[in-house]
Amino acid sequence: MLDNKSVLITGGTGSLGKALTKHILTKWPNVKRLVIFSRDEQKQYQMAQDYPVSKYPQVRFFIGDVRDRERLVRAFNGIDYVIHAAAMKHVHIAEYNPDECVKTNVGGAENVIQAALQTQVQHVVALSTDKACAPINLYGATKLTSDKLFVAANNIRGKLNIKFSVVRYGNVMGSNGSVIPFFLKKREEGLLPITVKEMTRFNISLQGGVDMVLHALSTAWGGEIFIPKIPSYKITDIAKAIGPNCEHKEVGIRPGEKIHEEMITSSDSFFTYDLDRYYVILPQTPFWNISDFMTHFNAKLVPHGFAYNSGTNTEWETVDSLRLLIKEHVDSNFEI
Repeated sequence: MLDNKSVLITGGTGSLGKALTKHILTKWPNVKRLVIFSRDEQKQYQMAQDYPVSKYPQVRFFIGDVRDRERLVRAFNGIDYVIHAAAMKHVHIAEYNPDECVKTNVGGAENVIQAALQTQVQHVVALSTDKACAPINLYGATKLTSDKLFVAANNIRGKLNIKFSVVRYGNVMGSNGSVIPFFLKKREEGLLPITVKEMTRFNISLQGGVDMVLHALSTAWGGEIFIPKIPSYKITDIAKAIGPNCEHKEVGIRPGEKIHEEMITSSDSFFTYDLDRYYVILPQTPFWNISDFMTHFNAKLVPHGFAYNSGTNTEWETVDSLRLLIKEHVDSNFEI
């Protein structure tokens, strides 16, 4: 799929960007060009040590900010596929810096769309989050707005050969700033701070996120929001898995946090289809025929009123399964 193609990843020095880079270079060593677009020169410098130009001449590092449309246009020239992973993602930081969050997550999304429309990009896949579903915090609201912009972008493409689609998933296991690395560090102090004991979250591995992005790149018709079928975990089970001998202290919920996360609301159910491995929310005004889509993918409309919530999920990680996943995906030295 990506042989002789040029790919650009915004936010390419983040956890998912690095996982995508490694996977693409392994599976498609003949990728024409792989551009890592981000604003952090130190992270680019560090990542470049793993991909020296002598061994990976197809990898390019491009300093830039998604807030700068002119810079994006220059970076997108000659690019076939764009994976948009750049975002401000920390809920509590967004609550205290709302204008910065809006500029990056909403303004940045619009800049990516306009830059892609001005160049020869064929497909843009944007990363979303469960917090974009029925948002109660600014971060989620900006990502919902971003999702809407990318879905609607398909309606303004005219005769251009370009598609825009979205992938939405839950907490990525072991990603920067997530709860598992935080707990692994805090257990040395003998105390794990838990927000509230009832809290649950969806769980997906970095590889699962990579697989979703590539699935969207290879199958999307344009305008879809792809959602994985993944298990949930209880925050108390994460604490038990990492620090069974630690004190587990309830410290209260942070500004903008939910007890449970959602990825599909009952209102979305009228446009949500089951694709076996994934769910997909289709655009309300698609530019292609939904019946043809259903036939092609053997898609089935979910029951009206269906909702996908981490607290009412039917699939759950256990303390033991979490320990195995932590050792496999986060810390190979983790003692089970």
